[in-house]
Amino acid sequence: MAFLYRARQFFWSLDSRISKEDMEYVERNLNDKEYELFSRLSKQEQKHSIRVARDVDAECSVEGTCSGEMTKIALLHDIGKLKGRLNSIDKSILVIADKVSKGRIRSLDLKKVDVYFNHGLMGSEMLKDCGLSERALFLIENHHNHGIEGDREMDILMKCDSRN
Repeated sequence: MAFLYRARQFFWSLDSRISKEDMEYVERNLNDKEYELFSRLSKQEQKHSIRVARDVDAECSVEGTCSGEMTKIALLHDIGKLKGRLNSIDKSILVIADKVSKGRIRSLDLKKVDVYFNHGLMGSEMLKDCGLSERALFLIENHHNHGIEGDREMDILMKCDSRN
């Protein structure tokens, strides 16, 4: 299952066209400072974040349990990846290496490894002066932390991120 998910993400990343509607959606949900950061993401990361945000919107409307910031959080959840560009091949290699090494790759002192596995923390640090709530920063920082249970918004963010 995880392989199929990663394969789908890889092929989606090859077609990362951003439509006019996508950009209007982003502009409606981000302030100027947030938009400036978002626009520095690669087109692949932008498109991924837009897909995640639209999916979060759909989940939240069904659940009826989300804060008003969830779209913004979804759009910005990978902003920490600005600390080091990762292309689709880099990500694929890191995922495979992590699996094969049983997580030992995470201890390597390499920038791409650090960015890939710590972009949540990096992103929350980058966004501290953008006016996001502590809750939003927490969700962005921990969106890959599978040890957090019982947090409905985190569950939605993680689920939407993993399927997009």
